[in-house]
This record gives sequence, structure tokens and C-alpha cells, in this order.
Amino acid sequence: MRIDKFLWCVRFYKTRSIAAEEIKKNRVSVANQTVKSSREVKDGDIIKIRKNQIDYQIKITQIPKSRMGAKLVPLYIEDKTDKEQYEILKLRNLSQEHYRNKGEGRPTKKDRRDLDGFVEGDSTGDMADGDWDLFFSDVDDSKNN
Repeated sequence: MRIDKFLWCVRFYKTRSIAAEEIKKNRVSVANQTVKSSREVKDGDIIKIRKNQIDYQIKITQIPKSRMGAKLVPLYIEDKTDKEQYEILKLRNLSQEHYRNKGEGRPTKKDRRDLDGFVEGDSTGDMADGDWDLFFSDVDDSKNN
């Protein structure tokens, strides 16, 4: 089976053309050698895939006949990826979710106002713009006494 078709069958890529593009960009290698989309794969081959800034390693245990459901994928490949790579992925996902929880969507109008006030400095605090002169004049008077 061709490597682009295999990666599509085991659900590493959504379409076969995306798999072919990634192979063309040298993000897929077999036995530490970059390959072309037409490269035939067989049982026992170890494939390295660079996806989402993670280096995945999979070993082919069987060649599937066609694309399968996600639950059946472990029957055809064995995951050899380092656990450190998954930790990196977990940390990156946590850092992206620091402001808004997943599914909350775009910032609301109130969120934007709060952000603008924070960035520009909120002038609607306890003292209005003209009150600062009074504050500093009181401080100067106390120094003179």
C-alpha cells in the first residue's frame, strides 16, 4: 500500500491529498529516510511523522484494506512515540486555554471593554481627570507646613 493512502487509512490525515502534501514537505519518513507519496509500506516499517510540532513514531503491524473507524486503528499500528512529546502537546494546549475556556467563542463586548480599559489605563477610577490637581496641591501644602 502507498504511504499516503496508509496514513489516510489509519486516520493520521483527514484526506489523502493532505497526506501527500505533508510527505512532499518532508514531514514523513520511513527508517529515517524521507519518502515520496508512492513509497510502498509493509508490515514492520517504522514511520516518523511530524504533525502539530510533535514527532510521532508508529510501527505498522498490519496493512488495512481501506479506511477504518478510529477504534480499529490500534489493530493496524503500534504507537512508539516518546511520552515527552505528548507532555509537550499537553502543555501547549493548556497554555492556549488560559484566557477563555474551550467553546466560549469570541470575546463579548464587556470583555473587550475590560481589555481596552486594562491596556489603556482606566481613567474612570476614584479620581476624575481634574481631581489629580487637587490631590497634588494637598500634598504640596502638607510639605510646606
